[in-house]
Amino acid sequence: MTTLNEYLGQKREAIAARKARVAAGESGPRTLTARVRAEGRSGVRRIRIRDFQVISDSEADFAGYDLGPSSPELQLGVLGSCLTHTFLIQAAALGVPLDSLDLEVTGTIDPRAGSPGFEAVPIYPHGIRYAASIASPAAPAEIEALRQAVERNCPILNLLRQPQAIAGEIRLTQAPAAVAAE
Repeated sequence: MTTLNEYLGQKREAIAARKARVAAGESGPRTLTARVRAEGRSGVRRIRIRDFQVISDSEADFAGYDLGPSSPELQLGVLGSCLTHTFLIQAAALGVPLDSLDLEVTGTIDPRAGSPGFEAVPIYPHGIRYAASIASPAAPAEIEALRQAVERNCPILNLLRQPQAIAGEIRLTQAPAAVAAE
């Protein structure tokens, strides 16, 4: 049976190499960028990050074509990915063996939010929970220490728990004026 433990050895080596680069002053802050373009005929959102593309869409009841997950669904997926990766990082750092790791993130979104009678219902995903299913020979106390380390160090979990101020701007490009009917 293939387990995660061989990979955790590789992760330990990568963590040590990264810490060495930081200590040597060879690594510092970097800007992360995601670009999103709405398709003209469908409204599908193409998310481009580095050389990767993800498609986001709405369900049919919100004028979408269901060609990809919605933004709230992607947010839960991003949280799940970050939590899973942080479990791997912390298991490697702490020497906690993992045979397998599966993680599920759930949340509620209500399309009635903000409507008359539902003004108090959040318009964003809420009641967010995660459940990590771990197979490991480690003692329960080691797994609890792992969970605590994950919750201290997971960037997206902590971003959602302690949100940042987000600045916005509009960069208006004037479209050619429509030709008036004569």
